[in-house]
Amino acid sequence: MASPAPSAQAYVGLMSGTSLDGITAVVARFPARSATRYGVELLSHVQHAYSAEQRARLRAAMREGTAREYCRVAFDLGAWLASAAAEAIAKAKIARNEIRAVGSHGHTMWHDPPHSTWQLGETAVIAERTGIDTVGDFRVADVAAGGQGAPLVPIADALLFASDDAWRALQNIGGIGNVTIVPPGGALDGMRAFDTGPGVAVTDGVVEALLPGMTYDRDGAIARKGRAIPAVVDSLLAHPYFTLPPPKSTGRELFDADYIVDVIRRCRAARPGAASEDIVATAVELTARAIAEAFARFVPEPVTEMLASGGGARHPVLIERLRALLAPRAVRRFDEVFFDGEAKEAVAFALLAKLAIDGRPGNVAAATGAGGPRVLGKIQRAPS
Repeated sequence: MASPAPSAQAYVGLMSGTSLDGITAVVARFPARSATRYGVELLSHVQHAYSAEQRARLRAAMREGTAREYCRVAFDLGAWLASAAAEAIAKAKIARNEIRAVGSHGHTMWHDPPHSTWQLGETAVIAERTGIDTVGDFRVADVAAGGQGAPLVPIADALLFASDDAWRALQNIGGIGNVTIVPPGGALDGMRAFDTGPGVAVTDGVVEALLPGMTYDRDGAIARKGRAIPAVVDSLLAHPYFTLPPPKSTGRELFDADYIVDVIRRCRAARPGAASEDIVATAVELTARAIAEAFARFVPEPVTEMLASGGGARHPVLIERLRALLAPRAVRRFDEVFFDGEAKEAVAFALLAKLAIDGRPGNVAAATGAGGPRVLGKIQRAPS
């Protein structure tokens, strides 16, 4: 790829999350607000839903597979990511030479910190298809430095989304939930972040298992009709992960298909004849309680508000429960303050690409437990 014009400040961000709903792609610019903080101009945002076949391939790869299958899905996913990037660029209506780089999270196949982590989605394919330098494999440098490799969004939470004068919590509720506690002004000193546990992964899994043809609880309609089973939630929250102090991260390695089966079994044992709606409501309550108990245990800072993003922020029952459990803290959707919360993580990876290109650290060591700041990501140059 030819060197971009000096004025080129746009970056593409690509995210494929643990919810397996699809790819989020954005184009964004990051004008400097100060020596340490940026603004964000979201130029475009698209959602590429996975087909049933694509979702099945990724789900199967996350559980088992051959070297041939992993090889093929890595390249195919690279093509899917490139397609989403191209759509976002077209929607942004800017020339490709105005885009400095693509930042791609890829899709997490396995996450086993502090030993290792593995994301697929071949960056060479993205760079070849888009003609734009592509940065990927962001998590490994942090894990190599003894960190959790997650969450990586905190750098964006500090540089882009901090309050000027108050402590703020930014809670992502994707497949997995993670929270960043940001001091006033976004100072990296004093920041903390960690995974709170399941986001919508358990709820979605229960819906798919019990209600064929459905993949998630649209508008909370199913949970609204059910009655959660508190004893089951209590028993699930007894898992050691929930009391493990930060820094910590988790994923579908814990909240996997076997976990979904166990949730359903526990509900039916605790309430014989439990309706599907009751089991979905119990899964929603698990996420709400996991987040609330994480705040009670691990957030002593004077946080006055939580901004919720991700698919779970669009679940009315979950948000209602969080408002009740976290009062008197205000709970608002990220959209109410910034832009569509579904774009937030992709914007973070666009920013991480910028930091990598600029040679600046992308991790927050206090959040991940790494040995120190590290420049994250491997840069794949596009063809010239």
